[in-house]
Amino acid sequence: MKLSIVALAFLAVACAAPQGDKKPIEIISSNSEMNADGSYSFAFESEDGTKVSESGSQKQVGPKPEDIGTVSKGSYSFTTPDGVVLTVNWVADENGFQATGDHLPTPPPMPEHVVKMLADLKAAGLL
Repeated sequence: MKLSIVALAFLAVACAAPQGDKKPIEIISSNSEMNADGSYSFAFESEDGTKVSESGSQKQVGPKPEDIGTVSKGSYSFTTPDGVVLTVNWVADENGFQATGDHLPTPPPMPEHVVKMLADLKAAGLL
């Protein structure tokens, strides 16, 4: 019984020990702003080259005055293990979240018949 308690104690100490020599990544710059009108912005950069920025504001997104939502835009970039810097720019608004970046896949072009159908629906006032 004592042996199993001692073994469990050693196991607990071993599991709680730091894994490797990873130290926390420092934030080298940071700023943020909150305004009375609901707009905001923030940005930070860490010592490993990661950068994040975001800004947003309140916008009426529906027909009623109380249909207010936050629209935001921002970007983030980081370095991959093989040294490539990847950047994502994004917008989040009444049309949803839209991200762009050179490394992100893009859909193939719409077939011509779909483009024509959408144009016809729009001309008929159905879209």
